[in-house]
Amino acid sequence: MAQQIADRRDVDFVLYEQLDLEEMIKNKHYSDINKKTVDMIITEARNFAIKEILPVNEEGDKVGLKFENNQVTVPECFHRPYKLLKEGEWIAMTEDPEIGGQGLPHMVAQVAAEYIVGADFSFGAFGFATHGAAKMIEIFGTEKQKELYMGRMYSGDWGGTMVLTEAEAGSDVGALTTMAVKNDDGTYSISGNKIFITNAEHNLTENIVHPVLARIEGAPTGSKGISLFIVPKLWVNDDGSLGEPNDVVCTGIEEKIGLHASPTCQLAFGGKGQCRGVLLGEENKGMRVMFHMMNEARLGVGALGLFNASCAYLYAVNYAKERIQGRDLMDMFNKEAPSVSLIRHPDVRRMLLWMKSHLDGMRSFVYYVAQLFDKEILAETEEEKAQYTDLIEILTPVIKSYCTDRGFEATVQAMQIYGGYGYTADYPIEQLMRDSKINSIYEGTNGTQAMDLLGRKLGMKKGMVFMTLLGEIQKVIAKAKEIKGLEGLAKKLEEAIGRFGEVAMHLGKTAMSPDVKSAFALASPFLEVTGDIVMAWMLLWRAVVAAPKLDKLIGDADGEERIEKIEKNKNAAFYEGQVRTAEYFITSILPVTLGKMNAVEATNSAVVEMPEASFGG
Repeated sequence: MAQQIADRRDVDFVLYEQLDLEEMIKNKHYSDINKKTVDMIITEARNFAIKEILPVNEEGDKVGLKFENNQVTVPECFHRPYKLLKEGEWIAMTEDPEIGGQGLPHMVAQVAAEYIVGADFSFGAFGFATHGAAKMIEIFGTEKQKELYMGRMYSGDWGGTMVLTEAEAGSDVGALTTMAVKNDDGTYSISGNKIFITNAEHNLTENIVHPVLARIEGAPTGSKGISLFIVPKLWVNDDGSLGEPNDVVCTGIEEKIGLHASPTCQLAFGGKGQCRGVLLGEENKGMRVMFHMMNEARLGVGALGLFNASCAYLYAVNYAKERIQGRDLMDMFNKEAPSVSLIRHPDVRRMLLWMKSHLDGMRSFVYYVAQLFDKEILAETEEEKAQYTDLIEILTPVIKSYCTDRGFEATVQAMQIYGGYGYTADYPIEQLMRDSKINSIYEGTNGTQAMDLLGRKLGMKKGMVFMTLLGEIQKVIAKAKEIKGLEGLAKKLEEAIGRFGEVAMHLGKTAMSPDVKSAFALASPFLEVTGDIVMAWMLLWRAVVAAPKLDKLIGDADGEERIEKIEKNKNAAFYEGQVRTAEYFITSILPVTLGKMNAVEATNSAVVEMPEASFGG
């Protein structure tokens, strides 16, 4: 079971060999942390996930939730691991120890999350969704608000949510109708209805804190008139004690195709006219506060795509090695030949390598962005800090959309490898597929993310942020050119980067022209192209690290001797896998990406010019 979440060898490779975490934690900011500490934390997260969380995944899915009298009861099996989640202080891993955190690098926290959340997102979300709400209070709250809420949320004693969506508004948050009226005591009376709220009602914590978007009476229309309020399930008195229940009622939970143990709730605020909240941040500046949480959530959801792909791949590759079916292709006409394992069949190997290439690229991508957060903290100048912040900004829509799309596709490929068995509940793949589909929808649909990339991020600082990103990729290409065996791959990626820059410039200009609708009809294909380029970059970077180490292990061995050495040495096999995976993606996937670029540059207008009546229906 340990292999069904994340490959520890690959995790260590990215952390220590590709991104050089050990060098980073020599910084005085991490004076209490060393490699031994990091290894112990990751091992503990892995053990916790395998022994306590993974066993409740299937049970939670089958038992599901109970909704009675406006209250939600979670599967009983969740209570013990949640208690351990709190005791292990896993919720606030990156926060300052002075406010209840562990002070860990984001990279390390990301690995821990890969095990804990990867083992069961329905469970893991109870803790990690709370983190974003607490972080908003830490950054934007008053000292009193921090004193009352932050510590008990970071500890997991209280839950936290994100309350945005309304039935008629959907992704158009500015169209919300929830209202706030200021009271004489400085609180606000909140009234309105919200939907699609993760963990808004449950029995794991004694209180749940809701950050709620609402419009103060008389405020401007649209997103400019939105404020954010802290609305607890149970009122919190000035001395920190819990008061009467607030007028916040769960009116229902959604029946979903996946995440059966995760309550997606509908909430009614102020149905009896007695719901109170306190302003978080400034009036009419709620979206600025909420976007801070949304960016964290979007990066977290992108990481879920990685987690799904990791689980799917490891299940599939192990099944392909164990499942005996069909004769080897070279013995197809020999009726006496024995059946072989699925992994011996070329088409199965193709699917596995497709999965592995995207999984490896996504893990490097997700950890790389986590490292940007760490570098942002360690930056010695404002200019240096801004560079890391800008890279995070431009990569956020890509990591959210691309990783969730490819993560879901990985579950589809895994099911295909399992065949008919994968479609049944006898194996974990069907649940994994069901659970992973939502990732492309929530925290801003992937189409919305593509529009953000084209409309806002591509032109940041007059295109200089995009050029900085290309410069980072060119650094890896330059290194690859100096390594025997990688020159050809480097050249192919360099050619793709040149073409990518041309297409980006064309689409950016088109988005500023009268043909703007045609440009935005191609926003999603452009984001997909961007993701492919990032994957190629990450995989070539892996190969740059691995190739010299592989040469040291096998020397000048060739042919059968080379294969024999690789098969007898686990490290050699691992490094060979890095080089071959990069080779596969750059020679088999990247040419398709170039075709997508041609389609984007063509800017065909059929999508926007086709009459509505011609769509049928």
